Amino acid sequence: MHLKQNCKYALVVPTSMGVRLTPAGGQPFGAVGGEALFIHATSAESNVASIAAYLGMPAHVLTAFVKGSPVAAFIKRDLRARGLTFEGPEIDQGGPWGYRHQFNLADSGFGARGPRVHNDRAGEVGRIMNPSMFDLDRLFDRDGVGIVHMSGLFAALSPSTGELCLEIARRAKAAGTAVSFDVNHRASFWKDREEELRKTFTAIASEADILIGNEEDFQLAFGISGPEAGGRNIEEKLSAFAAMTGAIKDAFPKAEVIATTLREVIDVGTHLWGAVLRDFGKGELYKVEPRRISVLDRIGGGDGFVGGLLYGLLRGWESERALQFAWATGAMATTFYTDYAQPSDEEQVWGIWEGNARVKR
Repeated sequence: MHLKQNCKYALVVPTSMGVRLTPAGGQPFGAVGGEALFIHATSAESNVASIAAYLGMPAHVLTAFVKGSPVAAFIKRDLRARGLTFEGPEIDQGGPWGYRHQFNLADSGFGARGPRVHNDRAGEVGRIMNPSMFDLDRLFDRDGVGIVHMSGLFAALSPSTGELCLEIARRAKAAGTAVSFDVNHRASFWKDREEELRKTFTAIASEADILIGNEEDFQLAFGISGPEAGGRNIEEKLSAFAAMTGAIKDAFPKAEVIATTLREVIDVGTHLWGAVLRDFGKGELYKVEPRRISVLDRIGGGDGFVGGLLYGLLRGWESERALQFAWATGAMATTFYTDYAQPSDEEQVWGIWEGNARVKR
């Protein structure tokens, strides 16, 4: 894949930042003795960008903040700590019942009790983000961007965020920047908006060089025919997705890379984790057969995978090597309480790929 060179930013992501509250010790919300909560700044897209930032690449976040909010200040400190730069308007709260940053209430689960996630997004400031808030000419034409990455979670927040993602995709392509789109179909976001969002998602995906999503994402978001999902193990699901990539390419001919992860949950702390990638430039299919991983907190594993994949492509690696690295950064993300992985260096990631968990002194 050809990537634009001599860019100020290797990776740019538009996103709506929020915070995640997680009970300590894997306890569910409301449990007696489960009152202690961890707080983390989070969003799917910033989770992706964190891989490149921790590994030394310039990664940049487009977002919006509530002016004077202590939550906004917490988010900014967190982004800086990850090595991420950011820009975006400061929006007046408008009183106690005005704008705020989203809250994601998510326990980690334990054993046979799966995690529960509750999204509290009323008044979310990121929902009003739109193209007029950002200087896209400066970003893409003067600063330069290697890859811009977008997620269906952000694109589906509101009509204006969908408009922003589409405008970013079009401006990026015109400037020679590669476009990555993680479909991330979320049924609760799509309810009563199917026609609107299918049109928006199709327009964004039509500009994408890199498409990410499982078979259900492509079936539900775009109506691309594929095998039924029920009752198959992870190996069969990987094979089914691989067979589906031809139809995805037919629908979106600009796509050069199509990839996904799949997991099978044995219990909350033990998963089978696999991945598949189709490189249409080389005409090759690459798979990572399912491998057992230990999971501290599963949320963010998919974002870690995407972040590792984009990092590998930005490094100029062959697709198979980038896929292996992405599998490992996804697995790494599940070893952190934060929703994003925090790799120290590439060697640490390759140690996960190689199954080497020995102490390094």
